[in-house]
Amino acid sequence: MKYYLYSLIFLFSTEVIAQELTISATVIEENTKSIAYANVAILSSNKSEVIDGSNTNEDGSFIIENLSAGEYVLNISFVGYASYSKIITLSKSINLGKITLKESAETLEGVTIITKKPTIKKLADRLIFNVENTALTEGNLLDVLRSTPTVFVSDGAIKIKRTIPTVYINGRKVNLSGAEVIQLLENTPANSIKSVEAITTPGAKYEASSGTVLNIIMGKNLITGYRGRVFSNYKQGAFPNYNTGISNFYKTKKISLSANYSFSKNKVNRDNDDEISFLNNSNTLDQLWTSNINRNTWSETHNTSISLDYFINDNNTFTLSSNILITPYFKYSTKNKTTILNENAVLLSSFNANTLSRDDKHNLSFDADYESKFKNNSKLSLNAHYTSFDYSREQDVNSQYFLADNSPDFDTAFRTNSGQNIGILTSQADYYIPYSEDSSLSLGFKSSIVETSNDLTQLDIIGGEQVLNNSNVFDYNENVLAAYASYEDKFGDFNFTAGLRVEQTDLEGKSFNDVNKQDYLEWFPTIVLNHKTTETINIYTKYKRTISRPSYQSLNPFHFFLNDNTIVVGNPNLQPSFSNRWDLGIVFNDRHTFEVALKTTNGNVNELPIQDNINNTVTHTPKNIGETTEIVLAYETYFTLFKKASIYFTNAVYNTTEKTEIENKNIELDQWSVYSDLGVSVNFLKDNSLSTYLSLTYIGKNLEGLQTVKGQFTSDLTVSKTVFNKRGALFLNVADIFNKSDFYINTNYLNQRNRKFINVDTRYIKLGFSYKFGNSTLETNEKYINHKERDRIKTIE
Repeated sequence: MKYYLYSLIFLFSTEVIAQELTISATVIEENTKSIAYANVAILSSNKSEVIDGSNTNEDGSFIIENLSAGEYVLNISFVGYASYSKIITLSKSINLGKITLKESAETLEGVTIITKKPTIKKLADRLIFNVENTALTEGNLLDVLRSTPTVFVSDGAIKIKRTIPTVYINGRKVNLSGAEVIQLLENTPANSIKSVEAITTPGAKYEASSGTVLNIIMGKNLITGYRGRVFSNYKQGAFPNYNTGISNFYKTKKISLSANYSFSKNKVNRDNDDEISFLNNSNTLDQLWTSNINRNTWSETHNTSISLDYFINDNNTFTLSSNILITPYFKYSTKNKTTILNENAVLLSSFNANTLSRDDKHNLSFDADYESKFKNNSKLSLNAHYTSFDYSREQDVNSQYFLADNSPDFDTAFRTNSGQNIGILTSQADYYIPYSEDSSLSLGFKSSIVETSNDLTQLDIIGGEQVLNNSNVFDYNENVLAAYASYEDKFGDFNFTAGLRVEQTDLEGKSFNDVNKQDYLEWFPTIVLNHKTTETINIYTKYKRTISRPSYQSLNPFHFFLNDNTIVVGNPNLQPSFSNRWDLGIVFNDRHTFEVALKTTNGNVNELPIQDNINNTVTHTPKNIGETTEIVLAYETYFTLFKKASIYFTNAVYNTTEKTEIENKNIELDQWSVYSDLGVSVNFLKDNSLSTYLSLTYIGKNLEGLQTVKGQFTSDLTVSKTVFNKRGALFLNVADIFNKSDFYINTNYLNQRNRKFINVDTRYIKLGFSYKFGNSTLETNEKYINHKERDRIKTIE
């Protein structure tokens, strides 16, 4: 029995030791200098799986622990050196001594700097723009989107061609709305970005209101250690603007932690030239109002994001994350000079209106995520999310009126105080089941609860005293339950994706005695079918139904005054709009795509300028447009020229028709337009360390919300040069090179006649510098986990 016991102890001890074998070595250059922070990876014998990973210490040493006996592949890599690979049969712990990495062929003063050109991949449902290690990643996320093919950024909005998308980072929604989307992306460095996906047909797992999606993919890495980066940008447009920040990332085998902070101080200019033709009962000119409006905004913004991953084991991960956007200082000033002429162009009177608003707002989001992977490669993901949004505004409006001889007539003054609080609570579960390499099923459920409260007080200033003029409250509650199923499969030469999402919505809006209740159940199918007809030809067809819910601010009935006669007001009776889109396309040689699309929308929400020709006022208010139809013919291609330049080009011709009814009268408008986009990437110097990207976009005269928008042309140039052994980077961005982003908007139907020229502050030069410290080979886990409900948070700008 004693010998049996010894034998069992020996066998058990051998098994324990077998699970704790190690591989160690020291990595050096050919001149025996150690290489710090080199990537070390242990792969399975067939290289199909990464078993473990680490990086070398300051002295070049590393050790990989807790390995079982068996055959592995050791891979070591570092920028500027040829990769090292060795097959190792492990039966006991081994030290490989010194491993020498040889310099790669292309070096600059002993340093290899690998800078790539952006590449493009076109799939049936999306365009993938790969920008990792390109000039674009030295800017911020907004700079990347400005240069992404088919993406257009103008006047506080991001669009895929002509559609406002939902923005995600690593599959999690990030956009808030309006200026806050721009603000957040502009404060977020792009150094860890891998690619941008412009998804034109999102699957059923996305919210039904995600008609198109911009998904920003950030890189990931198994290597442990610490990485940091500091950056600063100076932007000179009409006024100087500043942005600075720091990002930190730390990873061990059990946790990964990212903590990022940025601060921006901005002043933005905008000029409008407005013209309103107030008509008489016979629809001929009664009075012509011409206005010159200068708008300036000052803001100081703090942006903080924190994400903590805890790796319970190889298959289970728990994550806590938060994104905090605080704007304690936001000042908005308008100076309006208006002249009033009669039908014979004789001056009747004039007035000056000065508006000053001060805002204080914060937007806080918190998430808890749990992900579990199973043996059959299926995956369960759980998420709980909470958003707290708080916004307050104090507005003063002062107007001075003058007679025709420019002598004073009378003055008016009033003040409004308004506030908005929004709470969003969501929970979500997603389950992914792969049946084979080509087929899978995804199932999911989501619940969201939204509660908003709004208040407003208007005070007239009479004789220096404040007199109550008006007050209002508006409360809005919304509950949405959603479930979806999506199936993907391949049979023969066909690839097939079909999904179905169902959403039940209950909402109630209250403003004193006015109550708006809605209760509806809607179904949203998605179908994508791709056929590989020949070796060089693919044909695809797509269909998707979506919903667009009004933003919370659009539902808010409160008034925001640009002056006594120009008012912005919400509409609590807005209804959701529904869209159907069909696409048919053919792809030649994976490079040339021809596509035809048809999109119909019922109840599209657009902010319209509504003239009151009796009282001479204009009220900007959102309304549901009856029916919008869009037909698109498009061509798209991308290729390499002279082995140096990567070129992307698309051109689309489309027709838009809008039909609606206003004041019991039918309106039908239509407009043909064109959309062209060209992107050119070129690398210079032998090591490609100097990289450039030029983006040109043209949008012809088009129709949007019963308004005609005249053509826009944008032009952006980005130049980046790595320095200090690739740890530093100099960045230059010249935006709106030819100063052609300004545009006209005309309204001309029934008795509505007004036009405006908008000069936006889009022409600027941005200079930036960034420096990496710690292990620069690491990539971040940073997350921006926000939700579709947050997209509808909007403040008046």
